Amino acid sequence: MISVADLLINNRVPGNFFAPDVYVRGDLEVGLLENRQGDRLLAIPETLIQAIYSGLATETGQAASLVLFNCGKWWGKSFYTRFSEQVGGYYSQPIANLPMVEFLQALQECWMAHGWGKIALDQSYQQQGFLIVKGWNSAFARLAPRKNQPVCHLEAGVLSAFFSQLTGKDLHCIQTSCESMGADCNRFLLGIAPRLAPVEAMAATQDHDAIMSQLCP
Repeated sequence: MISVADLLINNRVPGNFFAPDVYVRGDLEVGLLENRQGDRLLAIPETLIQAIYSGLATETGQAASLVLFNCGKWWGKSFYTRFSEQVGGYYSQPIANLPMVEFLQALQECWMAHGWGKIALDQSYQQQGFLIVKGWNSAFARLAPRKNQPVCHLEAGVLSAFFSQLTGKDLHCIQTSCESMGADCNRFLLGIAPRLAPVEAMAATQDHDAIMSQLCP
C-alpha cells in the first residue's frame, strides 16, 4: 500500500504552481499585481495592444512585424529564466529533469495564468526536425488589425526564445495559421532557421497543412 508520506515532497503535495487563485495576488487600493513570489505583474488593457499595433504600423511600416518578433525574443529569454526558477524551485529539480507530462502541464498553466490563452504542443513532425505549438484565445490575434497574414509576431518571438533556451539550439519560429484569419487556432512552427526560410512567403498564401506537406513531403 502507498502511504500518504510517499506522496509528499518536502511535506507537501505538488500541485498547480500557477493556479490563478494563489499565483496572482492583487492590492486594489494601491493598484498592484504580484505573483506568489512577490514579483510585479502587469495587466495590459486591450486599448494598449491595439495602440501598439497601430503605433508600430505608423512608425515602422512593414518592419512592424520584425520589431514585435524581436521584442518577443527579448521577453522570451526573461520568461524562460523566470519559468525555470519558479518551476524548478517548486519541484526541487531543474526543469530539464522533469517528466515531459509535468513540464508541459506547467508550461500550459503558466501561459494561461499570464493571460496568453491556451497552448499545446504538436509533435507530429518531430522526427523531421519541426515542433508545432498550437494556441487559442490569443488577445494579440483578436485585437490586431485584420490582415491577410498571421499577426501574432510577438508570441512567435517569445516561443522562439523560450524553446531556444530550453533546447540549447538557435530555433526560429514562424506562425502558419492565425485566429485573426478565421483559423481554428494559432499555429507556430519551430525549427532551425535555414529550414524555415521558405515558410515566411508561404504563410501569407497557403494554409498550415499545405505548408507542412511541402516541408515534409
